[in-house]
Amino acid sequence: MTDYQLPLIYTSVIGSYAWPGWLHTALAAMGRGEYGPEDWKETQDDAVELALRDQEDAGVDIITDGEMRRIGFFTAEFYGHMTGLRELPARRKTGVVGHDQRESYEAAEAVQAPNGLGLVEEYQYLVKRTRQMIKMPIPGPYTLAGRIKPGSVYKDRMEVAYALSEIINREMKALVQAGATFIQVDEPSYAVHAHSPKAFVDLFNATVSGVEAKIGVHLCFGNFAGRPVAKRTYHPLFPFILDMNVSQFALEFANRELSEIDLWKEFPNDKELAAGVIDVKNYYCETPEDVAERVRTALKYIAPEKLSITPDCGFSQTARWAARRKLVAMVEGAKIVRRELTGTA
Repeated sequence: MTDYQLPLIYTSVIGSYAWPGWLHTALAAMGRGEYGPEDWKETQDDAVELALRDQEDAGVDIITDGEMRRIGFFTAEFYGHMTGLRELPARRKTGVVGHDQRESYEAAEAVQAPNGLGLVEEYQYLVKRTRQMIKMPIPGPYTLAGRIKPGSVYKDRMEVAYALSEIINREMKALVQAGATFIQVDEPSYAVHAHSPKAFVDLFNATVSGVEAKIGVHLCFGNFAGRPVAKRTYHPLFPFILDMNVSQFALEFANRELSEIDLWKEFPNDKELAAGVIDVKNYYCETPEDVAERVRTALKYIAPEKLSITPDCGFSQTARWAARRKLVAMVEGAKIVRRELTGTA
């Protein structure tokens, strides 16, 4: 990755990108035993290349690999790196897709990841394939712990989360050693379980302790199958989460018509805000002017030097044709406001 000067109100993504149709069919073929490990690696490499091309074509300033090697946000791709887990049957196997159909586990012994979580390999491939700035998203321990029952090994979900926190901390330090400079911890479960914000702050700060990189945190309300899973308010988390050892908060606003954007002014702080201005749960494709209008609203509450813009969440639950249009609108909308502020795009 070369030196890269970020513009005012730069653009980024949250993490995941939309899958092309052929990746779905390839996954099904792999499940039928028609792919070997090298076939699947080649497929994943190609998917990363596609995600990079779409982001770069749109002009996104800070990119990810689209999480194209992860079969879902925090699913078996991560748990498969862990030992000490026993997989449990899904509570529901037919009908409308929901979280109760997803994988879950029970701790049979102390959970460990002796060979890491695979993120270093993701980064090492990505850094060779782009000249853009890179953000590395990583699932947070409390969210990962949500699919692991404590069994007789741990007392409760928080104790499971602290065990995972040590694993994630090591993975983040390994990413920094590999050259990563910006890591985003994804913790949608904080907003879902907003009754314990102080406990979350302690857990988060332990997770990032000693990690010498720019740290961001993404807090949302869930997006599996394009549906949230919580009462959509950040207010109970404020001002407590401002004690997190992070530089940037990535929060969703577009899907909520910019509700609570004023929280940034209500609780003055020196953090950066990556404001979600693209609704990934809606197939209405924003225009650049839609985006510009949302950015102007955000600027009523936060200085432009502290503001960047993103989609509300990842694009994994969005069709690729819509994701591409939405990325272009996001970048062009940022340019409109940038011209208004500086006279340049």
